[in-house]
Amino acid sequence: MHNAGRKEISTKQPRKLKSRPARDRENSKDRILVVAAEEFARRGYDGARVDEIVRRGKINKNLIYYYYGSKEALFVAVLESAYLKLRHQLDTLKLDDIAPQEAIEKLVVELFQFWASSTEFIGFLTSENLYKARHIKKSPIARTAYNNLIGQITSVLERGAKCGVFRSEVDPVDLYISISALGFQYFANQHTLSVVLGRNLTSKRVVRDRLRHIVDVIMGYLQYKKTKGSKAGSLSE
Repeated sequence: MHNAGRKEISTKQPRKLKSRPARDRENSKDRILVVAAEEFARRGYDGARVDEIVRRGKINKNLIYYYYGSKEALFVAVLESAYLKLRHQLDTLKLDDIAPQEAIEKLVVELFQFWASSTEFIGFLTSENLYKARHIKKSPIARTAYNNLIGQITSVLERGAKCGVFRSEVDPVDLYISISALGFQYFANQHTLSVVLGRNLTSKRVVRDRLRHIVDVIMGYLQYKKTKGSKAGSLSE
């Protein structure tokens, strides 16, 4: 991995700017985040350039460093903004208000649709995984983004097991990873898989069929009952 992107981390104190009205400050910060998100998604952390963000967004460079201090801090802010969007969408699901089976299917659909419309976030996470989450580790927002959702999933699984529609002892974190990964992986690799598998995975019909497949996979797992003596899941076999 090259380190070209790190040259733009500012070691200078940002020049003091005149006080701006609160609304103007928020509008400026939002504009910076929008353009920065596009740049980081297209080029990754290393390839992104603050100068390009300035050029494309017609943004005062001093303003970027005034609000964020460095390219690294700006990237963390972009990640946090994406995680807040995801958390807001998932927190509005209110899974505890509906039947367990309906709740899980709703979660699968919402996550699939989120990844379908979040190509930028996919780009951020692909880049961040190359860094082994170095930037996300600095964000308390990212660290707590899933707390409420995991609590909701835990409650749904307990209700489902109690009334006999779900298997017992399902780990809510494992389940979330499976649900999210099935959508994330599809959209992260949609174009390359279309070529190597010889199927247009971007068409509306195929995307719709893929969602139905994921729902069936997740619900089939939750409703699967292991028989006595079954050794399914053993990695040593």
